[in-house]
Amino acid sequence: MPIGERLTRFIAAALATVGLAAVLSGCGGGGGMTVINLYNAPQENLSRIVERCNQLADGRYRIALNTLPRDADGQREQMVRRLAASDPGMDVLGIDVTWTAELASANWIRPWPDALRTEAEKGVLEAPLETATYEDQLYAAPYNTNVQLLWYRTDLMPEPAQTWSELVATAERLASAGEPHYVEVTGAQYEGLVVWFNSMIASADGSILNEAGDKVELGRPAVTAMKQMRDFAASAAANPSLSNTQEDTARLAMESGAAFAQLNWPFVYASMVANRPDIAENFAWAPYPGIDSPGRAPLGGANFAISAYSEHPEEAFDAALCLRDDESQLMAAVHDGLPPTIESVYADPAMADPYPMRDAILEAIKTAAPRPVTPVYQNVSTVTSALLSPPRGIDPTGDERRLADQLKDALESKGVLP
Repeated sequence: MPIGERLTRFIAAALATVGLAAVLSGCGGGGGMTVINLYNAPQENLSRIVERCNQLADGRYRIALNTLPRDADGQREQMVRRLAASDPGMDVLGIDVTWTAELASANWIRPWPDALRTEAEKGVLEAPLETATYEDQLYAAPYNTNVQLLWYRTDLMPEPAQTWSELVATAERLASAGEPHYVEVTGAQYEGLVVWFNSMIASADGSILNEAGDKVELGRPAVTAMKQMRDFAASAAANPSLSNTQEDTARLAMESGAAFAQLNWPFVYASMVANRPDIAENFAWAPYPGIDSPGRAPLGGANFAISAYSEHPEEAFDAALCLRDDESQLMAAVHDGLPPTIESVYADPAMADPYPMRDAILEAIKTAAPRPVTPVYQNVSTVTSALLSPPRGIDPTGDERRLADQLKDALESKGVLP
């Protein structure tokens, strides 16, 4: 039974009041003008982009910005519950790159018509474009992409490590000398731990699921990845708070001076320059480390989809195209640090100062490791993060078998809430 159908039975009635409120909100305040409700994760300067698109719409419609919770799980929960209730109060949806298959298979988002698909795909990098596609149909317009890099202090590690073993060796040397010796990585029990594991297994030439997303792969590459993660967690490189570290705690730990390196998204650069200019003088970036050579970086980002329950799909598609055109993506990059999905934007002179690492980002995107594509990705993520937490307690061989069994059940939605 489709996920959407099951959820509808459970919560549609409970959310009827919420949906009605949203509809009333969407209709009010527009002065008779069609209101297109955009739901998106918090983005400090997204209102600037919305205002620009409202001006370009020239009275045909007005985009109303609605902000979702800060964490990805909270964003997905709110969106899924309202879609399951057939809520017409949402039009344009800012969705995480891992949600496309789930929302498309549930028929909650609309496939893009051929004429609009051509415009939405024009000039878009291949990797982020694939995150918006499911079963050969485009279900979202790529808005921003993201990759993690190795961020490090050149005064403590003059040459960047290319492998996790090299990172550990450097940490042990620095620890012996009484220098900052931690390497910050997202080891908490949440999506960040899955992101780490997915890149590690990809760097070992493996994958969590097969390309079709309907069969567990794992095997020897997973054992290699788990062993590397366990060895790192037990080394001098691991911060004692590794099992509680998320992206922002990793950023703060390095800005505090406790760490000499972190694996994180590019937003850490602007933060370091603003908060610790003394460390920023020696703050550099390099490709994501791997097992025996440079690895495959985690791939992130967000895209704009159109709700199946929107009562104004024509205007919603038009609004989404504006919200992610080259000018909007440049604004998102310059003001909020979000890497564009349109390759030509990286060559814009305005990118030079805020994105000195733009060439490294472009290169990393081309070899980045996407997460599994499956309608039940949330199940896959939940069981994977639970089994690998804490990283120090990983039993590579035994946990590979246990994870394989749990993932088989997860693919059939057995024992895991969607």
